[in-house]
Amino acid sequence: MIELGGAQESANTGDLIKDVTEENFMADVVEASMEVPVIVDFWATWCGPCKTLGPMLETAVTKAKGAVKMAKIDVDQNQRLAQALAQQGLPLQSIPTVVAFVQGRPVDMFQGAVPASEIDAFIAKAIEAGGGDSSGGLDDAVAAAEEMLAEGAAEDAQQTFAAILQEEPHHAAAYAGLVRTYLAMDQLDQAEAALNGAPVEISKAPELEAVHAQIELAKQAAGVGPVAELTATVEAEPDNHQARLDLAKALHASGDVAGAVDQLLELFRRDREWNDGAAKAQLLTIFEALDAKDPVALSGRRKLSSMIFA
Repeated sequence: MIELGGAQESANTGDLIKDVTEENFMADVVEASMEVPVIVDFWATWCGPCKTLGPMLETAVTKAKGAVKMAKIDVDQNQRLAQALAQQGLPLQSIPTVVAFVQGRPVDMFQGAVPASEIDAFIAKAIEAGGGDSSGGLDDAVAAAEEMLAEGAAEDAQQTFAAILQEEPHHAAAYAGLVRTYLAMDQLDQAEAALNGAPVEISKAPELEAVHAQIELAKQAAGVGPVAELTATVEAEPDNHQARLDLAKALHASGDVAGAVDQLLELFRRDREWNDGAAKAQLLTIFEALDAKDPVALSGRRKLSSMIFA
């Protein structure tokens, strides 16, 4: 288990998941939900989907490490309780029905068997509704790994990102961080393979879209020419669009992202349609690879927009 500041201690499973009856419903659901959200699984022994959903719920609740609890209610054994709750507005005619209780009242629900990703999202929403941290402290571990990567300790960062993903395979920020450790170690093929292996549930997450753009830019860097020679060519031939595009790629590869953006904006100004809009496409790739709040991205997007709508 990742043990960095803010991570919760693993709770005893017996305290997290309980069989609840009419006698202890008030204590183990209503009163307990005043402290942490309680996910109530209404099920029956004859219900096929219940047999699939129940273990998935238990796994997700256990993974939350005490940020949420679970109550299991057999509707056949607790018919009077089920009827009373139905009279109060809970639609329990169909099972399985799963209800999230926060601060003593139901705040969300779903019916039927659903994928694990939807269960995780449901529980995260319940935890947030209760004022908790649905990340289970893993965001602190991601921040620590990012700091390692920024300081040049790519291997240490890689180990930390991998450990986070063992606990939460769908943590998009950790997965993107893992891919970037390969880029930091100039292991482009491994970075691309890792990205291609991302779970489908997070494959379109902004963090992975950004690292995809970073990989594309890294591929381009392998074939660019010397900055000095390309600069001289562009100065001598201002309308040599290919040379200007190559210069922008070379500048980006050398770490001069702002310079690359300036050259691409100039290329767009001179001929926005050249090479099927290559200048705009390259700009968007660079912006995608940067943090949304990066000053270069903010300024570049603003300048590009003003040119488009001028």
